[in-house]
Order: sequence, then C-alpha cells, then structure tokens
Amino acid sequence: MIKGVMFDFSGTLLRIESTEEWLAAALAATGIPLADEEFGETARRLTEYGALPGGPAPRQLPAHLETRWHERDMSADQHRAAYGGLARAAGLPAPELLQALYDRHMSPAAWKPYPDTGPTLRELRRRGLPVAVVSNIGWDLRPVFRAHGLDELVDAYVLSFELGRQKPDPEIFRVACDRLGLAPADVLMVGDDRLADGGARALGCAVHFVDHLPVDQRPGGLEPVLDLLGTQELSGRSRSWRRSSPSP
Repeated sequence: MIKGVMFDFSGTLLRIESTEEWLAAALAATGIPLADEEFGETARRLTEYGALPGGPAPRQLPAHLETRWHERDMSADQHRAAYGGLARAAGLPAPELLQALYDRHMSPAAWKPYPDTGPTLRELRRRGLPVAVVSNIGWDLRPVFRAHGLDELVDAYVLSFELGRQKPDPEIFRVACDRLGLAPADVLMVGDDRLADGGARALGCAVHFVDHLPVDQRPGGLEPVLDLLGTQELSGRSRSWRRSSPSP
C-alpha cells in the first residue's frame, strides 16, 4: 500500500518557459535590443548548447564542460559553472546577458505548473498521503512553489545541491523517505527521467514516469498517479506531519 509520494520537479510538476521566452525576459531585464534575426539565432544556439536549465539537454557539449555537466547538480557553484559555460559556448550578444539569463531561470515567473499539479497535490493532501519533492537542482526551488501556491502541499524538499548527492543515487531517495517517515516500499516515486528517477527502484520504491512535455501539451499527465492509488486512504489520517527544515 502506498503511503506517500515523491515527485520530481522539472518536467513533472512544473515546466520551465521556452528558450525564446527566457531570452526575451533577460533582454528586457537588461535593456538590450536584438533584431529579429539575431534573436532567433541566439535562441537557436542556446537551445543547441542546452544552456537553459530545465530545458532540452545539450546537443553539443564542449569537451571542457563534460565533467561539469554530469556533476552540475551537486552544488550551487557547479550548477552555475555548468550552465554559464554552456551559455558562453553558445555565444551571447552581450556579456551582461549571462547573469540575467541565470537569474531569470530561478524566478517563479519562468516556471508554470502543469494543469493537474495543484489538483493532484491537493487530492493527496486530502487523502492524508505526505509528499516530498526530490530534485536534481543547483538552487532553492521553494520560492517557486510558494509563488504558485503549492508549497503548503509539500511536506519535504530533498534537493541535490543541499545534499551533495544527485539522482539516481539511492541515497537521495532514502533521505526523502526518511523525511516522510516511511519505508521505501511504501513510497511511490513520480518523475520524467527514466534513469535519474528510476534510481528509486534500488530502494524498493514503486516508480511511475510522466512525459516531459510543454504545459499545454500535457493536461492530465499526473492523473494516472491517483489511478494507481485507487481510492485508498491513509490509515490514521489525523497523523500530524511536520514539515522538514530547509537544510539537509
């Protein structure tokens, strides 16, 4: 019987804006004008090099960034270095765009919840099933959840840059289960990455995958989660769940 649920963040509960929207917001913040042709070419190169955190993976990965890329979510510094390196490799029309682009992707305005994220989390809360967000990430996503009215529906955050471990390392899932006060066999992991999120299986967790699609193309991707749980209610729903602290 499933007694709690772990969710991935990017591509599972929320989705980052498009590269074009990301670039346009950074240009507006810096006051840098770009002609349509240069804007399109810059957005294309940023996509090619995978410079948008939460966006498509690099199609071109410079050799000197390979290690940084694979370990990017282990710390805040590594995350910034990896994505900053990719943006520089893509080529920017002005150096001040580098900071503006990185700042923009961490802003709540850059992220949109999937249509069924709120309803799914509220239904899990109604049933008394605690929820953890388990994310490979290099920055604090809690403000994004607060801004979108989702923070009160999450019982624990386990973030790779705070823990120094990244999925698929089983330890990150073990920490999440511990913070929920549940055995791994009683917890469902929901994510979009077969490798990273599939690491929860090593602990004995059930795993369910969703498709990492734009928000308007996935209106009901989380509905099967509730179908998997059926009509079960957590015995002893009056149990008091204590929010985990922000530190690991």
